Amino acid sequence: MSFRIQPTPPARPNRCQLFGPGSRPAIFDKMAGSAADVINLDLEDSVAPSDKDSARANIIQAIGDIDWGKKTLSVRINGLDTPYWYRDVVDLLEKASDRIDQIMIPKVGCAADIYAVDALVTAVERARGRTRPIKFEVIIESAAGIAHVEEIAAASPRLEAMSLGAADFAASMGMSTTGIGGTQENYYMLHDGAKHWSDPWHWAQAAIVAACRTHGVLPVDGPFGDFSDDEGFRAQALRSATLGMVGKWAIHPKQVALANDVFTPSETAVAEAREILAAMEDAKAKGEGATVYKGRLVDIASIKQAEVIVKQAEMIAGY
Repeated sequence: MSFRIQPTPPARPNRCQLFGPGSRPAIFDKMAGSAADVINLDLEDSVAPSDKDSARANIIQAIGDIDWGKKTLSVRINGLDTPYWYRDVVDLLEKASDRIDQIMIPKVGCAADIYAVDALVTAVERARGRTRPIKFEVIIESAAGIAHVEEIAAASPRLEAMSLGAADFAASMGMSTTGIGGTQENYYMLHDGAKHWSDPWHWAQAAIVAACRTHGVLPVDGPFGDFSDDEGFRAQALRSATLGMVGKWAIHPKQVALANDVFTPSETAVAEAREILAAMEDAKAKGEGATVYKGRLVDIASIKQAEVIVKQAEMIAGY
């Protein structure tokens, strides 16, 4: 282990982030009543330019008027390459109630992007006397973003989560696909004449997880575009969870239950993790640094793995 201890990420459930456009206030109550851990009210891609002002007003009113329970309430602002983002930030922090938890910053390409938003947020908070500091989530969705992912993860103490935005990322990388997440038809290998599909997002997800874990940020998988394909969504979510991501976006309400199921440790997994911890406690009492559990070697590293599962389950159960 490095002398620099890996920081602990925020202790909050983030299994599913449900998105809804700010231009459709009729769905806000349903979003609040959903089983999603995080609500993302959107001002960016799902809102037409002509609707930006009204969508912003809808969200500002809903932040204070709707009972969001214990959910993390986040607003995705417009990108820094647009004329809308500064007004998003200023109006949200000057006009909305303190119930807003987080601002999601899209298309982040470097640490300076975070600095720009942080400076504006800090100025408004101080001017208005806001006592609850706004947190940030960023979306990596460009070649620049993935190239600078570690400096982005370290850019601000406000940063709590980082997501992969597959569609814009694919476009920025010049990838030959119109799919949003999931396996891609032409991304395969041949073995004995049979096709085996690989995951084109794997390397980017792994880079995001490594950067996030290094700096105490929650790594989150982004959207899966085909909301009619439950098994495809589940397969990608399982791959993401195996890599160390803590949750996934839902662009349709039906995806919420799928994400929650994947990113909630099963009773079997939790029971096994507790048994591993108990087995290691017995081994330590005997002065041993390792033991055998169900025919396989477990040691101090196994304790760390088991603790991740147990702590995640306890956090979700107690939230």
